[in-house]
Amino acid sequence: MRDYAETIGFLGQWGRFQQIVFFSLVATIMPNGFGAFTLVFLTDTPSHHCLVSGINLTEDWRKSVIPIREVDGKQELSRCSRYRLDVVRNLSAQGYIPGRDVNLTDLEEEGCVDGWSYSKDIYESTIVSEFDLVCSNQWKQPFTSTVFFVGGLLGSFFSGQLSDRYGRKHILFAALAIQTVFTFAQVFSGSWIMFLIILFINGLGQMSNFVAALVLGSEVLTGKVRVLYSSFGTCLGFAIGYMILPLLAYFLRDWKSLSLALSLPCVAYVPFWWLMPESPRWLLSRGRVEEAEAIIRTAAKWNKVQAPRIIFEDCGVSELSLKHYWIKPRCRTQLSVIDKMITICIWKKCMFTMTVGYYSLSFNTAQFHENPYISCFISAVVEIPAYISSWMALLYLPRRLSVILTLVFGAVPLYLIQLVPDDLSNLALALEMLGKYSITTGSSLMFAYTAELYPTVLRNTATGTSNTVSRIGSCIAPLLLSLGMYSKYLPYIILGTLAVVAAFAALFLPESFKKPLPETIEQMHRRER
Repeated sequence: MRDYAETIGFLGQWGRFQQIVFFSLVATIMPNGFGAFTLVFLTDTPSHHCLVSGINLTEDWRKSVIPIREVDGKQELSRCSRYRLDVVRNLSAQGYIPGRDVNLTDLEEEGCVDGWSYSKDIYESTIVSEFDLVCSNQWKQPFTSTVFFVGGLLGSFFSGQLSDRYGRKHILFAALAIQTVFTFAQVFSGSWIMFLIILFINGLGQMSNFVAALVLGSEVLTGKVRVLYSSFGTCLGFAIGYMILPLLAYFLRDWKSLSLALSLPCVAYVPFWWLMPESPRWLLSRGRVEEAEAIIRTAAKWNKVQAPRIIFEDCGVSELSLKHYWIKPRCRTQLSVIDKMITICIWKKCMFTMTVGYYSLSFNTAQFHENPYISCFISAVVEIPAYISSWMALLYLPRRLSVILTLVFGAVPLYLIQLVPDDLSNLALALEMLGKYSITTGSSLMFAYTAELYPTVLRNTATGTSNTVSRIGSCIAPLLLSLGMYSKYLPYIILGTLAVVAAFAALFLPESFKKPLPETIEQMHRRER
């Protein structure tokens, strides 16, 4: 069989058919952008202190009932304790004045037994204020994010296998449906446990449609357009969704209203079912040659070109059967060795490091500015030049070299942050943004790179499984950031070290620069390893 790209070369690379597929798939990825970082606003912790209400106190005692604590050199009200109200009530009734007649440090304290009062300066409500995820329940806040990413991890794994079995298109729209329904269902959560269960199911669809859309576009598009889509197009859709999020959150400061608003746009993707084709490569790998030819003939009509009488003339069902994975018997014993070489380098080192770095820096950068809406928007805007750099690297640089450079340039500023004096916070922010720019560039590279390594019959499974392992990084990112409570620079040191180790591992990756996508495992075997 001739190379697939050569076989359909008569279509051209950028006709009406390719344009519709390109922009439709980019649009379907936008929900991933605002879905992945919704938790920046939903799980943010407003300023809070113990609730004091329904008690007859003088104005002086009402102002003094909450102890003052020093946090990072600043004095603020205690978040988790108050002076015992029965003692304060007696002192107030006897006419004592706090600070003059009574030394406040001598008074006994108690927890927030009546609940908390939350500031509404930034948010009307978040799930933290809704379910009181503070003080002794503070661990539930990062755990909530971790549960969401665990859902994404499992979704990536199962969607990859399902997509190779039932088709890219079906899994893409099934994942979009899961995101829509369960983002809407979050609004009706009556407890933290109920919210957690719904969020987990929502996470199942979160990355599933991204992987399916990435592979579908990689298989339908060819040449430089495929590179443009895999590196810049998919990530541009993600970045646009990411930038939309803080704009919506600014006007909808109640977490339920925000969740509702983010669920409704997904309904607009229903007409896309009739615009997007199934992957002809996948249909060929299943022996469904007539269906693949029908899609290519439709594409020829849209592009106003003449299709040959027989398009895939050498494709027999026996040759393309998925049962045999297009492998000759002598190649089957070599498959496990090849897979292990690739997966150890990509899964356990490079993709894991890219993902944990990306999500850690994204969630952390969003907290730098006093206004979370501005900081989140800046964090999103930085991704645009990163994706452009990724696209240019995929066009002109070898894949191994590109991955190594992004990891090294991502590690250096993370190590340098700890040398910046406290009064130069803008310099520290610039270094962190530089680190995020580099890691984001590398993350975009890895998605396209992985899709280039595996043959059609395994591409979605391999991409989904690689993404599954990388999702472990997103799961531990919230927990990694929590280490900053013990040492401010510990998360940066860990991320920098992971990047250096992954850069060394990348030396052993196979090269796919300027090589056609493999259709069979035998073709993958022939590549330089």
